[in-house]
Amino acid sequence: MGERYFTPKLFHFLEDLADNNDRDWFKANQATYEAVIREPALEFINDFAGPLGKISPHFSADSRKVGGSLFRIQRDTRFAKDKTPYKANTGMQFRHVMAKDVHSPGYYINLQPRECYVGLGLWRPETKVAYDIRAAIDADPTGWKKASRGKRFTDVLTVGGDSLTRPPKGYDPEHPLIEDLKRKDFIASTRITQKMVTSDHFMEHLTDIFRRATPYMRFLCGAVGVNF
Repeated sequence: MGERYFTPKLFHFLEDLADNNDRDWFKANQATYEAVIREPALEFINDFAGPLGKISPHFSADSRKVGGSLFRIQRDTRFAKDKTPYKANTGMQFRHVMAKDVHSPGYYINLQPRECYVGLGLWRPETKVAYDIRAAIDADPTGWKKASRGKRFTDVLTVGGDSLTRPPKGYDPEHPLIEDLKRKDFIASTRITQKMVTSDHFMEHLTDIFRRATPYMRFLCGAVGVNF
């Protein structure tokens, strides 16, 4: 039997926050945020370091309160039209240890009322990195197809994101993998239920998803020149 980290109170708090997204309300309810979201999330991140390390030793489950795997609840509103101060979701990311130096693949969890999902890969890499991934796909089409189309992967995960309208420079429009080469995002995701998040099997479920993605993440890491 696993450990239960999150309860339905997490989702109730986020629903209330969405309806009362202002600093006075949050300040009055900050103790609830700490008790039902921040503290359980940091405990989960801390405990997930072990299973994550068995998948790959090159990704970090960082349970620091600031600057670690848990995203801040505060929004950056400096350049946003939407000036609401808080996010209506809880986000956790498990970055590659080289993420500060190079644009690297990572894992992500989004917890939000009726919008829970797990994502992984590279979202909107810079142009050079995107071309490195395209070159790797072009050089090893069999390896890419095994990584992105394998049954264990596609049983749970779906590759998505945005694509270019035209073939990228240097690639034939008739290339057999042209739709893959046109991708601007190299991400895969799957929806998860609130019931799963609040169960005592959530960590095992998440570990299984990440493990299924190992060939995909290994391919992307190789393409951008970091260890998996």
